[in-house]
Amino acid sequence: MATLPIQTVSANPTNLLASVDMGTNSFKLLTVQFNPSTGKFLHLNRLKEPVVLGRQTASAAAAADSQLRAIEALKAFRSFLQTHEIHRHRVVATAAVRESGNQAEFLRRVRDEVGFEVEVLSGEEEARLIYLGALQFLPIYEKTALVIDIGGGSTEFLLGQKGKVIFGTSVKLGHVNLTQKFVNNNEILQMRTHIRSILQQCGIVDKIKHYGFEIAVGSSGTVQSIERAVFSGFSHNVVDNNGPSYEDFGRDWRFSKEKLRMLVERLCGGGGEAIGRARRDQFFKRRSEFIVAGAVLLDEIFEMLDIKEMEVSGYALGEGVVAEMLLQVCDNYDFNANARWGSVVRLATRLLGKKKMGMAAQCANIAKVIFEGLRKCNMLAETENQVKISVSWNDKDLEYLEAACMLHNIGLVTGEKGYHKQSQSIITNGDHLYGYSSEEIKLIALLARHHRKKFPKPNHKSLKEFSEEVKEKFRMLCAIVRISIAVQKLRGLNIQGMEFSYSHEGFKLIISDRNDRSLQPGIVPLAEDDETELTKELGHFQKVFQQKLSIYDAVAVPSSSSESSKPSSTNLECIH
Repeated sequence: MATLPIQTVSANPTNLLASVDMGTNSFKLLTVQFNPSTGKFLHLNRLKEPVVLGRQTASAAAAADSQLRAIEALKAFRSFLQTHEIHRHRVVATAAVRESGNQAEFLRRVRDEVGFEVEVLSGEEEARLIYLGALQFLPIYEKTALVIDIGGGSTEFLLGQKGKVIFGTSVKLGHVNLTQKFVNNNEILQMRTHIRSILQQCGIVDKIKHYGFEIAVGSSGTVQSIERAVFSGFSHNVVDNNGPSYEDFGRDWRFSKEKLRMLVERLCGGGGEAIGRARRDQFFKRRSEFIVAGAVLLDEIFEMLDIKEMEVSGYALGEGVVAEMLLQVCDNYDFNANARWGSVVRLATRLLGKKKMGMAAQCANIAKVIFEGLRKCNMLAETENQVKISVSWNDKDLEYLEAACMLHNIGLVTGEKGYHKQSQSIITNGDHLYGYSSEEIKLIALLARHHRKKFPKPNHKSLKEFSEEVKEKFRMLCAIVRISIAVQKLRGLNIQGMEFSYSHEGFKLIISDRNDRSLQPGIVPLAEDDETELTKELGHFQKVFQQKLSIYDAVAVPSSSSESSKPSSTNLECIH
């Protein structure tokens, strides 16, 4: 019986996209993997370089030293894209390049030395893309939303509803230029006067008040840092800088006008001593230099636009660029439908640190490869006289699988003991997942609950409300979740590509690694316990699917002609 190789999404560069945001303060590279049938995307990598194009003056953003930093950062991004075989990308530039006096020269140098064609966004276009990004993170599609993004060289304002722009503009007020002009000279009151004057003169206050809004949303690093400082008690001198904790379970990524004002007063010394520079640097890190200007600017915006509370989007311009690219490649792309997936990402982002978030995303990636491979095998089984899986799978089943992988370890915020049960509790209790039915939420929560410890039997009490078909489907999805977690533990964040195939010998998952392991800080060393766990999960898989699954290194797939092609004992071996 012939082997039927199944090319998977992770090994297919056509399902990978990247955006490069050339901002005033930093350059950012975002890479995503997307589902071509729905447009739902999952972050793979985020890279950030502190270029600070606008450090010298607002009109000389691309001076010699800034240009050098910019070119080197873009070369690093290009190398990353080439290494990961990501061929579809879009490079955009914002205020610093937009206002630069030598823009043409700088863009020519980028084109000649790096090979990137840079699209310089107008202020209105930048605001629109930021709104599209926020739509992927927050369920605000039906609401009239005021989206505010404070950048290094400008602040974008946009009113939108149902994906359409009502009004959008960019104002030349950014935390970098305000810091250089006012904060560095200790002229906070003068900066407030300047901000109020600019906002009043440009007419934005009257326009926004004329249209009105139902919800205010803030995006990008400055607003996210302010929210984190407010939540962490920074203004009260009580700060936990050790990452997410159980208290984050109650965190809702929003802050009030009063909380913002308290933070600003603490930063600026109103009513007492200003927060020490060392403590500020430790908490805000690279953003410390500009946080005073950003916080004061937002405080004035709250006051002038009568904003009582602001919700915070974890997505911004980069995700908006990706969303627009997806509109071109996905026939059924729906901003509102993707709010479901956004709520999963939002919950995971709230409770997982960057490293755990990367691990969860890698689990979801592995699970998708296995799921798609099995589904394609099922489709081919009828014509190839092969074993057919007893249930039919659809895109929603894949969504449940990926959601469970993203959320399986959020219970760790309560501690190691019994965290899988806490993951189930957090998913089930509280209105965290938007657009899912109660049965769908229960299914996702149970998949997270059963990702470890005893494998659930068909008559497990937690499954009694489900139909027999759903029970069987659940156990199959559960087996995939557990295999994916075990493989991720063995390989860490070092997986470059995967391929799933089927032959008379059973299913086969072939994994290729990135060449330079020394550059991957997230690698988990091979441990005997992890190998034992994978062996156990492969047994569960075989019992559920009635077929064996073997896992190989891409460079070590056995062949009949050469003994040297056997898997190396130092790599992930085929486990029978």
